[in-house]
Amino acid sequence: MATTETKERTRNQQTKVGVVVSNKMQKTVVVAVENLVKHPMYQKYIKRTSKFMAHANDPLNVGDRVLIEETRPMSKRKRWNVKEVLERAS
Repeated sequence: MATTETKERTRNQQTKVGVVVSNKMQKTVVVAVENLVKHPMYQKYIKRTSKFMAHANDPLNVGDRVLIEETRPMSKRKRWNVKEVLERAS
């Protein structure tokens, strides 16, 4: 006997926190996410930056700190959605 509870699906969507570096497109922003990676030989932490294109309904400014979540592909390079604005640029 299958119940409706077992048929529910949960999504494991990734979320990332980053800073808006470009807002020159319509409803799209470029978000830079910093990541610390340990160097294999020298054991020193290095900052690595990845850029993601994210869909934003509300207008955002460069320097805003945002939370982005993974979503369906919206265009060739846009696969993220701005979930919330954590901090506005001053």
